[in-house]
Amino acid sequence: MKRITLIYLAAIAMVFTMLSCEDELDIVQKGAISLEEYYGSDESAEGAVTAIYGELRGMMYNYKFLKNICSDDVWAGGADRGDNNDLEKMNEFTFSAEHGFLSGCFQSYYNIIYNANIVMQYIQPDSDVKKQMIAEAKVFRALAYIDLISLWGTPPLVDHPLDPSEYQKTNGDPAELWALVETDLTEAIASGSLMEKSGVNDKSVYRVTKQFAQTLLGKAYLYQGKNSESAAAFESVISSNLYALYEGEYDDIFAFSNKNNSESMFEVNRVVDANNVWDNFDFWHLMIHFRTDRFTTKPVTALGLADLGWGFCLPQKELYDAFVAEEGEDGYRLNRTLKTYEQIQEMGASMDAGKTIIAEGYFFWKTRITKDAVPAAGSNFTWDHNVRIMRYADVLLMAAEANLLAGNQSKADTYLNKVRSRAKLENKTATMEAIKTERRLELCFEDVRYQDLIRWGDAESALSAQGKEYPVMSSNGAVTFKSTGNSEGKYGFQERNTLFPFPSTEIQLNKNIVQNPGW
Repeated sequence: MKRITLIYLAAIAMVFTMLSCEDELDIVQKGAISLEEYYGSDESAEGAVTAIYGELRGMMYNYKFLKNICSDDVWAGGADRGDNNDLEKMNEFTFSAEHGFLSGCFQSYYNIIYNANIVMQYIQPDSDVKKQMIAEAKVFRALAYIDLISLWGTPPLVDHPLDPSEYQKTNGDPAELWALVETDLTEAIASGSLMEKSGVNDKSVYRVTKQFAQTLLGKAYLYQGKNSESAAAFESVISSNLYALYEGEYDDIFAFSNKNNSESMFEVNRVVDANNVWDNFDFWHLMIHFRTDRFTTKPVTALGLADLGWGFCLPQKELYDAFVAEEGEDGYRLNRTLKTYEQIQEMGASMDAGKTIIAEGYFFWKTRITKDAVPAAGSNFTWDHNVRIMRYADVLLMAAEANLLAGNQSKADTYLNKVRSRAKLENKTATMEAIKTERRLELCFEDVRYQDLIRWGDAESALSAQGKEYPVMSSNGAVTFKSTGNSEGKYGFQERNTLFPFPSTEIQLNKNIVQNPGW
């Protein structure tokens, strides 16, 4: 009995010894703080949202190509067939779920959502700065989901930082996804924490604003067919009187030097820093600028343009013809949006003899890079230019559409004709066809056409033949069409293209995502 008691007491002593050791080892790790503590200052909160702005800027190459190359605005372009297979595959609808534009944008959207969720989870609204950062994060999460829903249909709903056990998310329900977008935007708008301009010509506001949030809300409602709610959201923006159509020459709206003008709803900002020129590296504009190695004897510098570009995404003749049908060959807006090859030659530039490009004889003028836009300390890869995400003309035309569908004909007419008047066109009664035409002409190559065709149900009729042939233009302006070599049924918009495929990498990593039909 004595032996048993001694064993029992020894065991008790061992337990207390272990507990004592654990207490001594329970030391707060020096230099480590919780996420709540880390984001406890205004500076840390701003830094968290700056990461979202940085992600948006970083995705612009994939974003701009993905939203424009599938439309009937452009050809893939370049010097020769095969000059850029990625662009050709998207333009001709022969791409697969492995395409880099798809995976790049999808990942960037979720990086934005992740960063926004971090802000909303760990930043406490105990200062004005923090309240503003939370509101901005909500706007960015909504912006990302509007595109994810409209382009992919059922992306996973992620409304908080995920634990490892939650990584295998299933497809989201569209109703729940849209509800999240609406909640984020209405809360951000009602917070009173988003910035607002002081007046139409205030260029000092470079962050997301209350009116941009209201515009996104109107867009989300419009995409869902909630037309009265959409019209009301756009009316809040219009009645603020803080934005207006630019009153100078039409093509100056897009000038590199005309950042944050009266028409700008939101831009991705770039800052000139002579000591860090490459911070303004902009591959997108370099890709879509004139194919300058085809213009050497009579270079594009004669047009006042920068002398390095690769000539992708050139306008289709169908776009030019749509302008002519509405405005005539001498149309004011047409001639400040596009130039024919004949006009380019008359201005002093022409392709070298024997050279060819993938084109029908038309060039975008509103996206050109002028010589004075290239900083002296930099190179033709860098320039001081903001990337425009949305402008007020888009707001007016969405408002016209929403009001028309909601039965408010007078307001639909007013907003349509504000845009037409600036284009020096006569007034017109707003119909869906009139609004569709105006959106195509006013906003061509501005990231909206493909999504418009999809949501209107017009994509198949507009794009079913795209990818059968491609145009080759010679230095004398002659255009011939050649077969792409794509098999019948392997090109052009088809039923499955109503939604993009979820990137194959996402399917491989997350076995719970069901791929979109047809992919």
